[in-house]
Amino acid sequence: MTAQRSALDQNRWHFNHGPIDIVAEAHGDPYAIAAAHDAAWARFVHVLGELVRELPLLRLPVSDGMRPRGVVGQRMWNACAAFSPMFITPMAAVAGSVAQELIAFYDRPGIERAWINNGGDIALHLAPGQSARVGVFADIARFDWRDSSGILTTDGQFELRADQPVRGVATSGWRGRSFSLGIADSVTVLAATAAQADAAATVIANAVDVDDAAIERRPASECKDDSDLGDTLVTVDVPPLAPAQVKSALDTGAVCAKVLQKGGLVWAALLVCQGQWRLVEPLCSKALPRVPSNTVGSVFA
Repeated sequence: MTAQRSALDQNRWHFNHGPIDIVAEAHGDPYAIAAAHDAAWARFVHVLGELVRELPLLRLPVSDGMRPRGVVGQRMWNACAAFSPMFITPMAAVAGSVAQELIAFYDRPGIERAWINNGGDIALHLAPGQSARVGVFADIARFDWRDSSGILTTDGQFELRADQPVRGVATSGWRGRSFSLGIADSVTVLAATAAQADAAATVIANAVDVDDAAIERRPASECKDDSDLGDTLVTVDVPPLAPAQVKSALDTGAVCAKVLQKGGLVWAALLVCQGQWRLVEPLCSKALPRVPSNTVGSVFA
């Protein structure tokens, strides 16, 4: 298994290495973009090997106090340690931490804006005066890869500006790539860094929950034999629930998001479950601007 890359167009590259699947996009001076992509690629080819070498440690709860040595591993640990003594392992921030590691190579003269999209967990670089549009696809169950139209209709869009304290966007939920303890279709978090957003999205999605015997849960180890969650019960199926149950679950998740927001770990969050949603607005005066609904964003979460 070797790292591979392919150019998607003059601004975008696709990087892949095992489970890491990234789209890197940048805008600005063509020579600066080419240099940034090459530098990011040179770093990317080593990331997976570094993580694998420390994988046993990265699967331990951060409450154990054992810190990894690698740069990306330390970033994962630090992002998740903010939620201790809650049960969380550094793996909760792996996608965001990798994206954050690579976006640093785009912070150079000539790059106006750039983003690393690691399976929906996104790190951004915005030069002064620049902005990026982000499109939210709230429920992956509605996505049909067989659709040949080539047009992805997002559920909502917003704009992030360079003067806002947001450089990370991440999404978690029971339908996603990683396991969740809750029932949210999606929880999208905006935070200062991609690693912080990734960890916070995991925690908030876990909090969107309700007791119902019809919700199917299994030990994570039965779903994936090397899961960092061990025998913790994770959600594998959520049937249609009563609207009052969905409301209760979202209310609980929103309370969790607001607590994290007051602690400086979250700037804003969007929680979605079975057609209902909650928006946790930014506390600061620089509110989240909406992009018109007929505009497709440049970055997708």
